[in-house]
Amino acid sequence: MSLIPVTILTGFLGSGKTTLLNHILKADHGYRIAVIENEFGEAGIDNELLVQDANEQIVEMNNGCICCTVRGDLVRILGELATKKKTGALNFDHVVIETTGLADPAPVAQTFFVDEDVQMNYLLDAIVTLVDAVHAPQQLDDHHEAQEQIGFADRVLISKTDLVGAAALALLRQRLTRINPRAKIAESHHGVAAINDLLDIRGFNLNAILDIEPDFLGDVSHEHDDDVSSFVFRETRPLDLERVEDFLGSMVKVYGPQMMRYKGVLNIKGEDQRIVFQGVHMLMGAERAGKWKAQEARTSKMVFIGRDLPREIFEKGLAACALEVRAVSRA
Repeated sequence: MSLIPVTILTGFLGSGKTTLLNHILKADHGYRIAVIENEFGEAGIDNELLVQDANEQIVEMNNGCICCTVRGDLVRILGELATKKKTGALNFDHVVIETTGLADPAPVAQTFFVDEDVQMNYLLDAIVTLVDAVHAPQQLDDHHEAQEQIGFADRVLISKTDLVGAAALALLRQRLTRINPRAKIAESHHGVAAINDLLDIRGFNLNAILDIEPDFLGDVSHEHDDDVSSFVFRETRPLDLERVEDFLGSMVKVYGPQMMRYKGVLNIKGEDQRIVFQGVHMLMGAERAGKWKAQEARTSKMVFIGRDLPREIFEKGLAACALEVRAVSRA
């Protein structure tokens, strides 16, 4: 059996990885794709936002970051996928790994060179990095992971370019080129990018990586800042979208710089469709994302990732957005 190519899709929190991944899954390219999807917190949202199709196999890895605490799970899952492919239980010819936005890609990429079982079945095709044009300058200043994601990239795709001016975009491109002069830089508009910049490009060059990180094949340990944490809000009662927007708008004014990423699927009163609400720092918005399934529990779930966020205030405020059910008096 020929080696299965693997694309590592990375990028800092809110850069648009899941939107791009949906584009890959929906595009008419002929690939049958298995997805390994990793989220930082105890519960994930992204799997609920991905296209569900019989031709794709989607595996979730939650409650830890793929580059450190759940790295062993990656080796196990890759082994299980390879076995299922050999036995005919699954039919796929490409794997996409969507990392959490806080992941350092080096330990993930290292897996394909230091684990013998993985080496026997897989080829690291490329590391594709999404960059948020609005927030990247500050993220690159503040977070080592954001710099590593650019440094290891074989392809860099800039998202949200419509929200910044030409001068700011030019400066960002210059900065990205200084960090990584070998990576091709393109743009991703609302999750759309050329498939030939994403899949089967044979872009990963081990020698180039060893030039910038000589100990790449040695110990590439990684730890996250202790003050970055996540929590999940859940609510079974329907929510009032206007109240949610007002409440989170008020929270953004106070805690916006600390709100690194927040996203969720909401059950809104009077809506037969799921509402996806998401934001990065001060930038947030909501959109419809398909109807609830007939037997699906209509439950709201939001994940927050940030620094020193007051969990209790957020949970109480969002709970107060649930519509009250008033009893109807009968004469």
